[in-house]
Amino acid sequence: MSAKKRCFVLMGFGVKVDYKTNRSLDLDKTYKIIKRAVEAAGVECIRADDIVHSGIIDKPMYENLLAADVAIADLSTSNENAIYELGVRHALKPWTTIVIAEKQFKFPFDLTHLVIRPYEHLGTGIDYDEAERLQKELTNAIVKITSSEAVDSPVYTFLPDLVPPSVQAAATAVAAAVQAAGNATAAQAEANPTFTVLNDAFRAARKSGDFLLAKTYVEKLRESSRNDPYLVQQHALMTYKSRYPNAVDALRAARIILEALKPETSGDPETLGLWGSIHKQLWEETADRAALDEGIAAYERAFYMKRDTYTGINYAFMLDDRARVQSAPDEATADHVLARRVRRQLIGIVDATLKTMPSDKSGNIADICDWYWVEATRVEALMGLGDPQFTAARDALFAAAPESWMKEATQTQLTKLAARLPT
Repeated sequence: MSAKKRCFVLMGFGVKVDYKTNRSLDLDKTYKIIKRAVEAAGVECIRADDIVHSGIIDKPMYENLLAADVAIADLSTSNENAIYELGVRHALKPWTTIVIAEKQFKFPFDLTHLVIRPYEHLGTGIDYDEAERLQKELTNAIVKITSSEAVDSPVYTFLPDLVPPSVQAAATAVAAAVQAAGNATAAQAEANPTFTVLNDAFRAARKSGDFLLAKTYVEKLRESSRNDPYLVQQHALMTYKSRYPNAVDALRAARIILEALKPETSGDPETLGLWGSIHKQLWEETADRAALDEGIAAYERAFYMKRDTYTGINYAFMLDDRARVQSAPDEATADHVLARRVRRQLIGIVDATLKTMPSDKSGNIADICDWYWVEATRVEALMGLGDPQFTAARDALFAAAPESWMKEATQTQLTKLAARLPT
């Protein structure tokens, strides 16, 4: 009986920032679709991060790039590792490689000679119809390319006389080694779960609000990818959300964790948003003026980089907070004026964001929640501006709140804001 064919997936994990389009994409949502498509074609699916090994990560990665019957590379967010691994795969294997990317993907260099299958990512997830379309397209493509030897590598397309490096003998030997490693991995799965298993457990704990457990999982994930920015960010986030052993100590521990990403000079708005949040809460817990100033500086940089509602509304909020404690009246006035200017910009950003969201949100709780938080930013901005539309906008927002806790969280934030605004 022949061994089951194997597909090796080359892509990032977690939420990654696409700096060319200024968007954050949850790549784990894409991987779930890829995995379903691969398995529907009767092929085993393995993600690069799932390789359990005792030596250097390069060796099993190269083994799989050579031996895998199919490789799928997702280049979304211009992931450097995926692009490099795709190049190695094209050098080793003339055929059975599929390349995909989010439709707004910008080529970092000349990739126009490659066939890249586009898909649409909404940031936090992928629309149901689009997920179904992508899954079907990938399944059909896998079935087709595994039944022929049509060249898809540009290396072998432009150098047709090139002979793959001992591809028959080497690939057979490597495939046997990879299969043996896979069997060993299955036997060890409970004691040494794969990256995807741990990542799924982490996301489930985070979603349920068990931040201390989520922190334990992300610490385990960092053992294999110590310096990955997403994991560092999530480690810091879960640490301060756990409030263990208390809120202040958790915040200080999170600050130390996030220092690995050099937030003082970072150009990553996700890192800066977390840095701002940590210092905003340290200010609220300890009344440390240095934390207040640091939080404002972080939110300011993140807002002007990303132009998003989260960093903008917190930036304006903290400016009003600082105005309350300024000893010089002109400095307090300057902070209040700047806060008003930011809020006016935010109303325009909210309008632009809502135009990109699905118009029909009926039955889709994720779309409704996304809409709620964007619209909540408008309500808070209107309140901060003293706009007469505030009351009607607030009442309409609360009436549409999909969950009671969301309404309560917004009420708490508005109460805090009211105490900070100039009389």
